[in-house]
Amino acid sequence: MKRLLYLLSAAALSLAALSCSRNSLDVDPYVFDSGVGVDHDLIVLGDKLEDPYTVENMTKALQSVYPTKASVVQLVPTDHYVRLLPRDDDDLSLLEEMGVQMLDHPLDYSILREGDYYHDSEIPEEDLTWQYAVVSPDFVAPEGIRCELLDECFIPGEKATKSAPDWIDWEEVERAAFELTGNAAMLGPQTKAKKAIQPAIPEGRITLLDPEYDSTPVGLKGVKVSCNVFVKFARAFTDEHGYYVMDKTFTSEPRYRIEFTNRKGFSQGINLIAVKGSVSTLGKRPAAGYSLSITPQSEIKLWRRAVINNATYDYYDSCASNGIKISTPPTNLRIWSVPIAGGSAAPMLQQGPVLDNDYIHSVFGEYTPLIRMFLPDIILGLSGKESYAAIYRSVVHELAHASHYMRVGNDYWDNLIKHIALSYVTSGGVTYGTGNEELAGYCDVAESWAYYVENVLYRERYEDYSKVYGGTYWFSPDILLYLDARGMNRFKIFVALTSDVHSRDALKSRLLSLYPESKSMINEAFNKYL
Repeated sequence: MKRLLYLLSAAALSLAALSCSRNSLDVDPYVFDSGVGVDHDLIVLGDKLEDPYTVENMTKALQSVYPTKASVVQLVPTDHYVRLLPRDDDDLSLLEEMGVQMLDHPLDYSILREGDYYHDSEIPEEDLTWQYAVVSPDFVAPEGIRCELLDECFIPGEKATKSAPDWIDWEEVERAAFELTGNAAMLGPQTKAKKAIQPAIPEGRITLLDPEYDSTPVGLKGVKVSCNVFVKFARAFTDEHGYYVMDKTFTSEPRYRIEFTNRKGFSQGINLIAVKGSVSTLGKRPAAGYSLSITPQSEIKLWRRAVINNATYDYYDSCASNGIKISTPPTNLRIWSVPIAGGSAAPMLQQGPVLDNDYIHSVFGEYTPLIRMFLPDIILGLSGKESYAAIYRSVVHELAHASHYMRVGNDYWDNLIKHIALSYVTSGGVTYGTGNEELAGYCDVAESWAYYVENVLYRERYEDYSKVYGGTYWFSPDILLYLDARGMNRFKIFVALTSDVHSRDALKSRLLSLYPESKSMINEAFNKYL
């Protein structure tokens, strides 16, 4: 019944969204991705190209289209094409806070092989590489960040052409600039009548299929879709149904990419590459837009990133019900995925907890330098996890920890992570220890809560009650599942998770004080799973 109600509600919302804002969107919403054709490793650059959008080239184009009139028009830079060299994550964060949109590869080179990242060969592998950006002419880089001006550009747009004569056809000028710079092959084709295809605003729909849940794809929710041709960029966030519409027109095929920075604030940092959000390149696509549905057959990085995105987005939404709230994870949550690792963790390092470097190295090995430098909040070990359901369980488990962190703070979390790290080292790789350690009570409460939420949300989504995840450890999510089955839901239990509750006895006492009317049930639950 829950599934039916959900599907009916989703269908109603979809129809409402389509009727009020997407009537003109002429795209196939279910273009299934075969996973073939776009590489997701290192970008390989080709020849340097001449940028048609420089002030000099746009001026030449204007003169070629209007040879008798162009002299009365003086083009001034609308944008600067620059490259920046951040020293560390603080520099990156500062630039992002200033609204600087960056790519890690130059924009005026041909691409021999598409990919998701690039690193300048002259920059040491352990350092941040050059970041390329299009900024306003009055942009000033923060002190200490190296900034080089590559080109002064004129990019036609509403603001750029507002004061220009109305007889100028800027689309024709733009096409002429491509032709004059040797980039005519990049322009859209002409019709049989020798008329150029009209510039288009990119729009489309990105969806995601979870075959274990439903046969109909759902929107890839709240991600940033970006496209560019040289220095001309457009970006838009998808809505909850996966639709996006850019705010600029293009006369040639842009390069599209999904940037896994979500409008809810969380981001996925790419494994071993220091950028805020992972990038999955989609390659050159039509100016009118591009749609696809990501499936288990898609390229594995794209598939996993998409699942993590939607699982996190849905978790944020699940934190409120009928006015009752579980604390959502921090809006700047940073998620890292590690394909070769099996275990996951929620150290919440960007938020403030401090963990001894020796403990970090003992647990994370070769990833230690990056963890020290870029401070992930959640680390997802994805080895052996390829299905939506398996990734979903890991994601909601760690997000439950993040909600708990928001309630108890840094001191509590320092003790929790210290216990887990010490136990891992001293017990020969046993993740949670034996339960007899000095700080084991923190783990008892935190892991019971996280596994409990994992079980509850998994059961709600897949209607599968056949397993109890986490039920074989020395702590016991079964206690909370027992209470939940008898009406004490996760919203009520979360109220008890204060910073002074760091043992099973303390959790029991807090629940008894909060809900005296359920005394018998609470005592029965804790006695049943001693």
